[in-house]
Amino acid sequence: MEYKKGDAPLTTVSRDTAEISKKTGNIYEALAIVAKRADQMGLEIKEELTSKLEEFASSTDNLEEIFENREQIEISRFYERLPKPTAFALKEFMEDKTYFRNPAKEASEEQDEK
Repeated sequence: MEYKKGDAPLTTVSRDTAEISKKTGNIYEALAIVAKRADQMGLEIKEELTSKLEEFASSTDNLEEIFENREQIEISRFYERLPKPTAFALKEFMEDKTYFRNPAKEASEEQDEK
């Protein structure tokens, strides 16, 4: 996944809403697309983190073992420092790397052609 490159902004960035809405013609539709993609990315990141942390899971957890596991702490910190999925999704959307379609809009355009 592209998040390991870390080229999405880590902080809040002001965006031009007109620029975002150019791709769909509607700012709300564009933001809905970005939100859905951010949800997908968030789930992917969460699943990856969970799978990496499962390697460290043990049936006999005690407080001393939890604090001593430096590798687990480093993995967690790496994921905490990543930009938010919304930043990745918006960057991907603005670079035309997100595939989206609107079946309702496509159907109305077909009817207009007839």
